[in-house]
Amino acid sequence: MTVAVHHVVEGREDAPVLVMSNSLGTTHAMWDRQAGPLAERHRLVRYDTRGHGGTEAPPGPYAIADLAGDVLALLDTLGVERASFCGLSIGGMTGMWVAAHAPERIDRLVLSSTTAYFGGPEQWIERIALVRSQGTAAVADGAIERWLTPEFADAEPDTAAWLKAMIASTDDEGYAACCEALRDMDLRRDVAAIAAPTLIVVGADDPSTPPEHAHALADAIDGARVLEVPHARHLLNVEHPEEFTAAVLAHLEGA
Repeated sequence: MTVAVHHVVEGREDAPVLVMSNSLGTTHAMWDRQAGPLAERHRLVRYDTRGHGGTEAPPGPYAIADLAGDVLALLDTLGVERASFCGLSIGGMTGMWVAAHAPERIDRLVLSSTTAYFGGPEQWIERIALVRSQGTAAVADGAIERWLTPEFADAEPDTAAWLKAMIASTDDEGYAACCEALRDMDLRRDVAAIAAPTLIVVGADDPSTPPEHAHALADAIDGARVLEVPHARHLLNVEHPEEFTAAVLAHLEGA
């Protein structure tokens, strides 16, 4: 079943639509540093993944197909037949599923800090148990270490604190159920069906989805390009907002 998806729409109604999908443990606000420039040229749709922010958190487990179904239902609600899509981490996995299984709905695709397959389920089993027993606050410090380089976290402590609070405020069951989707995810066969022009952006120092995952995606998706950003971890759109935004705009405009 789909859920009521909390979303924010910005920009001109007659502009091309761009949907932005958040990472695990964040809300649509993770795109704040991109929203202004992107909304100048696009009808920008930012939303909260199920179990996050203002979107419902039905009982788990979830699957990537469930999260993709939420996006398709949101597009239907907004009357949008076709849109470009930019997703980071689990947001990127959601975009891969939509682009592979509903190609007529996707114009251009940006996949950031993501992968088609993590490998074994062990890390997710441990994190699910921890969140269900102690809540999302128990995983906040570890997430910040994966998301931001130490240099950036030291230089922008308020940003690090803002992100940490975002994780801690995420619904425990919603977070755990999304982890179950990641635990079970294997999109390696699906991605070969993606026909949308695809840009893959990765932080050179990302410990969660290292560059080799980005290059494996590029090998599987016909015509995909990789942009590797130095001195960046998982939330490279926060660490390097100007470079990230410029790359997204260039790709959406066919450069």
